[in-house]
Amino acid sequence: MKFADRVLKVNHAGEHGAVNIYVAQAFVARLTAPNLVSELLEFKSHELRHRAIFQAELQRRGRPRCRSYPLCGLGGSVLGLITGLLGRGAIAATTVAVERVVLRHLAHQLVVIGESDPAASAAIASIVEDEQHHHDRSAFHARAGGFWPMLLMPVVSASTELVIRTGMRL
Repeated sequence: MKFADRVLKVNHAGEHGAVNIYVAQAFVARLTAPNLVSELLEFKSHELRHRAIFQAELQRRGRPRCRSYPLCGLGGSVLGLITGLLGRGAIAATTVAVERVVLRHLAHQLVVIGESDPAASAAIASIVEDEQHHHDRSAFHARAGGFWPMLLMPVVSASTELVIRTGMRL
């Protein structure tokens, strides 16, 4: 399978995980961080669009979704519930950590794929601005997050890397 096809499958699964993170966080944040709910729902709407972009490209290519898709969804829900319960700082730290890893991978994917697969490059490039926006807005909240950012960001970053690397092998 071509690198671009694997990347699209993993990105699609990752977007599914991101949707589930925001769904769970928004659900719990109604109690723990009500001032973040509208932002979380906005981010979720972006991730739904990203997932649809990758789904459409996979369908166009006749490729199935990644085998890690259900695991990404479940993992995203669990991560979202836990960090949602921990409040504003944990919610923001999670988004910063995930998006930092995602942005690094997207940049790498665009370099490796380059002009060899314009459709894959266009799909990937179409989401970068939203992901950067999520990172930057959440970084602002994370600065006031107490100790959660210091504790959660390395764990969430490492977990995100592991999920991406595992997905690329499935």
